[in-house]
Amino acid sequence: MTEAGMRERDRHGKPRPQRRAGFKGRVPRGGPWPARRDVGGEATEGAVLLYGWHTVRAALANPARRIRKLFATENALRRLADEGIELPVEPELVRPDALAARLTPDAVHQGLVAEADPLPSPTLEDLSAAGVVVVLDQITDPHNVGAILRTAAAFSVAAIVTTARHSPEATGVLAKSASGALELVPIVAVQNLVRALTALRERGVLVVGLDSAGDDDLAAVALRTPLALVLGAEGKGLRQSTRAACDRLARLDLPGAIKSLNVSNAAAVALYIATNTVTGKS
Repeated sequence: MTEAGMRERDRHGKPRPQRRAGFKGRVPRGGPWPARRDVGGEATEGAVLLYGWHTVRAALANPARRIRKLFATENALRRLADEGIELPVEPELVRPDALAARLTPDAVHQGLVAEADPLPSPTLEDLSAAGVVVVLDQITDPHNVGAILRTAAAFSVAAIVTTARHSPEATGVLAKSASGALELVPIVAVQNLVRALTALRERGVLVVGLDSAGDDDLAAVALRTPLALVLGAEGKGLRQSTRAACDRLARLDLPGAIKSLNVSNAAAVALYIATNTVTGKS
């Protein structure tokens, strides 16, 4: 068989032009990966998967983030160059469908996928004894945790404290939902949340748990910094042991017919109230 006969053919039966892999050329259909993988799975051992423009751009700008591999479409590479973003590794040029094949059908990659080392996780002792931290009591939905991270970055939250177990990994969907905030807000993973809350209280942190059965409206509580706002999982709310470890339990009084919010929305309202209260703007 001739070379033309061995080449891939288009829908009219004509041989497709050969393509060469490389940064400045095109890559074979399907991209550089040997097989389709699920989003969130680690392509190389110990790596996290980041995708989406804001997510990957923030990771590229973070000196604490080590990028192992960067896969990008022509348009994305051109946009990175136009914005003057320096690339720590040589990118691999891929087709959009190759990136889509790497992710779940609902994932929006916007032409960028990166494999990177996980960010270092600080300890409670590493945190500054000032400002506001947000504590998550077994919130497992990566969309919610990512959205809370994004809100936390908007309100200059010092850190997110979460359990090492019963919490999503800082990769894939969580990173995309955080829209770059994963690079801005440290995540402290603790083995025992009650002990962590006790340690915060011993350092003079006011620990306030958000609970629909709380005695007071959060807006009426005399908040101060350092402050820890504790949020529970949707449906279950705060566990009993977590509630007992808080200084105060407070609720969010809402004026409308619906009296409950998605946990990420509740975090945004609580942080708005807390920020205005401690800065004297309320």
